[in-house]
Amino acid sequence: MNNREKGNYYETLACEYLTGRGFVVSERNFRCPAGEIDVIGHDGADLVFVEVKARKSPVSGSGAEAVNRAKQRKICRAADYYRTKHRIGEFSSIRYDCVSIDGEQITWFKAAFEHIF
Repeated sequence: MNNREKGNYYETLACEYLTGRGFVVSERNFRCPAGEIDVIGHDGADLVFVEVKARKSPVSGSGAEAVNRAKQRKICRAADYYRTKHRIGEFSSIRYDCVSIDGEQITWFKAAFEHIF
């Protein structure tokens, strides 16, 4: 399996996990000049941008640990682009989550980080 196939596999697992908990997926793999967002959807009234990270073993840390400040900044820029493109106002409820898949364990970190301007 190549990296793209692995990414799609883990994103599908994450989407199944999220939807099983009431999350509504609107879009996957949103790409723009500012970057990429793995999953976009709604959790209640919140518009949520989700980063999915997977690790097969704990040797390189957890998936959530891989979402560093630089990655967060890139996600926020892509989210700003998405919000502009879809005319989503600045007063909308926005959240940035992370789904960490570590071996067989899936963890959903709600509000994993704040918006970086």
